Amino acid sequence: MPEQKRDYYEVLGVSKGASDDELKKAYRKLAKKYHPDMNPDDKTAEAKFKEVNEAYEVLSDKEKRAKYDQFGHAGVDPNFGAGGGYGGFDMGDIDLGDIFGSFFGGGFGGFGGGSSQRANAPQKGESLRANLTLTFEEAAFGCEKEIDLSRTEPCDACQGSGCQPGTTAETCPDCRGTGVIRIQRGAGGFAFTSSAPCSRCHGTGKIIHSPCKTCGGSGNVRKKKRISVTIPAGIDDGQAVSLRGQGNAGKNGGPAGDLIVGVRIKPHPHFQREGTTVLYEHPVSFYQATMGAELEIPTIDGKVKWTLPAGTQPGTTFRLRGKGIPELRGRGRGDQYVTVRVQVPTNLTTEQRDALRAFGEAMGETTGERPIKTFFDKHKKKK
Repeated sequence: MPEQKRDYYEVLGVSKGASDDELKKAYRKLAKKYHPDMNPDDKTAEAKFKEVNEAYEVLSDKEKRAKYDQFGHAGVDPNFGAGGGYGGFDMGDIDLGDIFGSFFGGGFGGFGGGSSQRANAPQKGESLRANLTLTFEEAAFGCEKEIDLSRTEPCDACQGSGCQPGTTAETCPDCRGTGVIRIQRGAGGFAFTSSAPCSRCHGTGKIIHSPCKTCGGSGNVRKKKRISVTIPAGIDDGQAVSLRGQGNAGKNGGPAGDLIVGVRIKPHPHFQREGTTVLYEHPVSFYQATMGAELEIPTIDGKVKWTLPAGTQPGTTFRLRGKGIPELRGRGRGDQYVTVRVQVPTNLTTEQRDALRAFGEAMGETTGERPIKTFFDKHKKKK
């Protein structure tokens, strides 16, 4: 009976002065929550779903809402729709495909997408991927490269229409050119409307009676193309360059896809890279490390002169400012770090060994071949 029903505003959880948008938002939320397909074994949820639908059916209609606000449940027909109480409903501008499609990622319990998902709507073409291998220097300073690829493009013969030149396509009589048909389904006393691609025109909205002989009616053909790619200075291994509109042709007048070019960098025989920093190990002799020397250090710009201080220890690192990798967005450059690697001489001649031994004795060092008198030994003897 009407007096047993809950207040419709209470059912939707809105105030009596709620706007149409507030009503619609509340209905969408509750319809998702209590839909029978979401709660297959919950009879309470099914009852609440019916109750939500009844409340929205009344409050979304301005005339019925006015009567309900004035007279309550007595102001509206308590037995509207089939089945009495909570029968079938006309949901006005609410498309359940829109509600459940957006929530479940397209299609739920037989509900299709709304008009925004029409099969004949403009669609962006597929993106293509390619790879380039660059030298260390090419990645550092940027370069121009060319890529050969195969992609779809609009057919020149029919200008992308898919029709044989001199003919035109017929607007599909079933969907009237929309590419979408409306389907009504009934379940458990409910009547729902959903959308689906038109089976007659396959969602294109048109019927081609004389397909283009060049493209077979698709409007696109596959062609081999050579694309010029500008590699920006500073790009790193694993990064990519995106070329807009260089992918496959779009559909129904949509834009072409993109070309994504992945970059791999060949290892350098001497340099290593960490972001914009260049790492380099420079070999020096024991004599150079001890006495100091004027060196020529390789960089990605060429060789530069550098003074090695006397007494430099193995593993010492020096910085060459601004000799690293350019910033990818053109904001300066990184640095190059030079690590000194002291080389130990091998295969010494007898003369060289004697000279080195004499040097060691002068430094108070020994290799264990014969004892070397230290300063303290000499001092003890004098005592």
